[in-house]
Amino acid sequence: MTVPLLSLRGISKSYGPIHANQGIDLDVAPQSIHAILGENGAGKSTLMKMIYGVEPPDSGTVVWRGEPLAFASPAEARRKGIGMVFQHFSLFETLTVLENIQLVVPGRKADLMQRIGKLGRDFGLEVDPLAHVHTLSVGERQRVEIIRCLMTSPRLLILDEPTSVLPPQLIETLFDTLRRLRDGGVSILFISHKLEEIRAICDRATILRGGRVTGHIDPRMHDAHDLARMMIGRDMPEPMPALPLSGGEKRLEIIGLNHRPEDPFAVPLSDITLTVRSGEILGIAGISGNGQGELASLISGEVQLAKEQRDRIYMMGQDVGRLNAAARRQLGFAFAPEDRLGRGAVPEMSLVLNSLLTAHPLSLLRHGLIDQAKATAFTDDCIRQYDVRTPGPDTEAGALSGGNLQKFIVGREIMLSPKLLFVAQPTWGVDVGAASAVRRRLVALRNDGMAILVISEELEELFELCDFIQVMHHGTLSPPLVTRDTRPEEVGRYMIGAQPLPKKVIA
Repeated sequence: MTVPLLSLRGISKSYGPIHANQGIDLDVAPQSIHAILGENGAGKSTLMKMIYGVEPPDSGTVVWRGEPLAFASPAEARRKGIGMVFQHFSLFETLTVLENIQLVVPGRKADLMQRIGKLGRDFGLEVDPLAHVHTLSVGERQRVEIIRCLMTSPRLLILDEPTSVLPPQLIETLFDTLRRLRDGGVSILFISHKLEEIRAICDRATILRGGRVTGHIDPRMHDAHDLARMMIGRDMPEPMPALPLSGGEKRLEIIGLNHRPEDPFAVPLSDITLTVRSGEILGIAGISGNGQGELASLISGEVQLAKEQRDRIYMMGQDVGRLNAAARRQLGFAFAPEDRLGRGAVPEMSLVLNSLLTAHPLSLLRHGLIDQAKATAFTDDCIRQYDVRTPGPDTEAGALSGGNLQKFIVGREIMLSPKLLFVAQPTWGVDVGAASAVRRRLVALRNDGMAILVISEELEELFELCDFIQVMHHGTLSPPLVTRDTRPEEVGRYMIGAQPLPKKVIA
């Protein structure tokens, strides 16, 4: 038998009472694309951190190319031939591609530029080495991250949710690159919640549940329903049917909004027009970095409009362009932001205190003081309803996995029973079982008459959830598309600018 490139034996890691990994055994074969499947909190991220030298295991053995090793840092792991591309890119936007690579890869400028060009040609990763990162599309930034890893000559490449920021047209391009890397001698550890993608690209898969390995399979021999069942240990429920509603009242209306942010690297918004009615879900698609964050800040009230820009944003029939976030919430608005830590939650605070950040109007305060019993009960209810995997309500938010924190934040906002709910990336990093539960809840709320706006980079999610889809590209929105009459390929063309968009008019 072929000697594994990487072997883990009996790997365990605990954080106080939480057992993130327990007795993990894993073999990664040479020239393979190996998936790691598991629910949020199953231990995937912890395992990758130990492989990449971010954290040491409490017990167990890591065998790399037949030699027992204990990587003390990511730099040491890179020197031994392990590279990792994180879900959130780690590039300095004000530096060029070359300058970002020089931070990790030593060498003369001319030599590095030559290597960047050769890797680009060999693996379909062409990028201008002298371009500043802030001018690149998200697909080009991903190429930079992969090139930077490849220039360290890795034998193993770890990819964390690599397709979460890509439109459909670029996903197959990425897969072609990964197959060429595999055929060129690189093994790949592939983490994704998109089960059809795992079936398409991976030749092996290890399933984690509750920090333990529950199976090693060939994912090509199973359909997505089988993979989901093995991953979460139960059958997936059927999608919640959307009830046809029409003529609801306008809960959010944006009329010809132009906005030039103070940040010189932010995306100006041009002639933004949209309407969300009660009993309706409107989805905004688009490649990350095309103005979604700037639009979210204006809708949430974190950024207010200039005095001269009146009558541009309405909520529940009122002009709110000059109102702050708190005033908009008083009208019946709720918001779950894309950025979980920092905007959605305070990492050093307990879940109970994080509940109070937006839920305090629900009688969680008494005479200006915290009603501890009610605040704890609210938090317990959120944990239970949204299956948040945590030791308890007093756990710090920063101690939760990304997916579990996402479930908590979305659940907290839904429990406010708003008239208008705005959710950015509702299931980003959330496992397939939890994602299904969140989507079913959103559709049920829509059926009960709530107005919901969703920003998502997951096209499958938007097609499952939304009555209408608009696409954001370079700060401009497409016309609304009726979801049932639209194909994903059409949305993908808007995402890359291949469809005509309204003429730009920047104020």
